[in-house]
Amino acid sequence: MGHGWEGVVLRLMRGKDFEFTVTGAEQVTERFHRVAFTDGGMLAATGTHPTMWVRVWFDNGDKPHQRAYTLVDPDPAAGTFSIEFALHEGRASDWARAARPGDTVVATVQGSAFTVPDPLPERLVVVGDAASVPAINSLLDAMPQVPAEIWLETRHASDHELPLRLTEGLHRLHPVPRREDGAHLVGEVRRALAGMAAEPAGAYFWIACDTATTRALTQLVRKELGRPKERVHALGYWRA
Repeated sequence: MGHGWEGVVLRLMRGKDFEFTVTGAEQVTERFHRVAFTDGGMLAATGTHPTMWVRVWFDNGDKPHQRAYTLVDPDPAAGTFSIEFALHEGRASDWARAARPGDTVVATVQGSAFTVPDPLPERLVVVGDAASVPAINSLLDAMPQVPAEIWLETRHASDHELPLRLTEGLHRLHPVPRREDGAHLVGEVRRALAGMAAEPAGAYFWIACDTATTRALTQLVRKELGRPKERVHALGYWRA
């Protein structure tokens, strides 16, 4: 299967392709599906970092189709990991629903980068949604002693059952229903963070929602709260 013009661009940017093989699958919630893989030698070649993601290619007739997914519990020694799919209409979700042991997909490693802040922040401020839950868990695992305030945008009742790795007394979760194409989430976060502008710059902000909401939240943190860019990591995970 060719990757079309996107594949050409990724190769020019030194993207590396690997073949993953399915070893198992499980339904986590009504709209959240986990598929386990062997990595085809990827982790030994690339190493790992928190929130690491890859571009997975799915057959879509004669038109290449790729989506980015965070690796869940990557184990370089065993060469294994999982991917959690937020299910909706689309080729990638259809593939995940039907995945069986022995099935294979090709993925490209290019563009993923994240370094744990040094020194560690006094606290994390995290804003995401169902698509970013695997990355949020990876972030919390990487900084297990850092308190976190987490705003999670929800679209379905089952989103309240998502497998967030929260530690009682250390992490606080604030579910926010998706309204007004994400503007409601931005407003809720703005009200909650209004008092943080006068506090010491000890927080680290990690934002991953749809592209437009992520952009609005980044402007809120950078311009309204005046936080420096090195204390903010933002990435639009999908387009509304």
